[in-house]
Amino acid sequence: MVVDNKATISYINLIKEDLAVFHITPKNQVPDFKPGQFLTLGVFVPDEGKIDRSAYSIASPPQQRKYFELIIRWIKRPILGKRTTQIFDKKEGDDIFWVKPAGTFTINEKMPSGAPDVRRMVLIGGDTGLAPFISYSLYLKAIGSKREIVVLHGAENMDELIYRDLLTKLEDESLDKGKDTWNFRYRASIGRPQEWINRSWSGHKGKVETFLKPESNRDISPLEDLVGETITPENTSFYLCGWQDTINGVLDFVIPKGFVTDRNKRKDGTFDIKIESYG
Repeated sequence: MVVDNKATISYINLIKEDLAVFHITPKNQVPDFKPGQFLTLGVFVPDEGKIDRSAYSIASPPQQRKYFELIIRWIKRPILGKRTTQIFDKKEGDDIFWVKPAGTFTINEKMPSGAPDVRRMVLIGGDTGLAPFISYSLYLKAIGSKREIVVLHGAENMDELIYRDLLTKLEDESLDKGKDTWNFRYRASIGRPQEWINRSWSGHKGKVETFLKPESNRDISPLEDLVGETITPENTSFYLCGWQDTINGVLDFVIPKGFVTDRNKRKDGTFDIKIESYG
């Protein structure tokens, strides 16, 4: 049975007309949850006499117990999204309903054998698909994880690189303290570099999956150049979140290299790719 709890929208940071960061503050404390899980929000619709619900990945880490942080895109095309419109019509201080966090898109900490999974984690998020990886990264840093973490984020424009400052700071800390203490890298890609708003962008250009495409004058991809070795299932695991087109674009590069998804495990139960698709 679904249990709707009450909360307050305590903060809204409107990044642009159709993209915002929301803080959802429960009437009681934030419950335990795992990085990568999602929160279901509910809005009461008077005309229908019922609560309309939709799920969003949690960006805040589990050790932060004051509020849930969510990144929400107002769906405007190809048709206007009913649920996101209801949420974007809300103001700070308004009430909203929520259902306890759920989902299995969590960090794989052990192999089927019981041995720890020490492979580097490459976290690839398209658009708001970055959200669970903010939770992952802050959690792993808080527990003192020594795993190598690489966050790759794809957005159409520079103003949609929501957590750029935070992720750059996390990389700077890694460079300052050394990989033995905190091993973190962050790179972003802009899909529309020709737009005026992106005129100052000098980083990677194109869809986020092109980080995995070997460069024309070299045999290695930008990702492999960043980590300093060939990517294999033995040394790397992938976590993918976003629209299905982005997921498919990544799979086109890594499946031929022997990587296997959690939906198509090997006979011994091992896999190298975990997926959270928005459809």
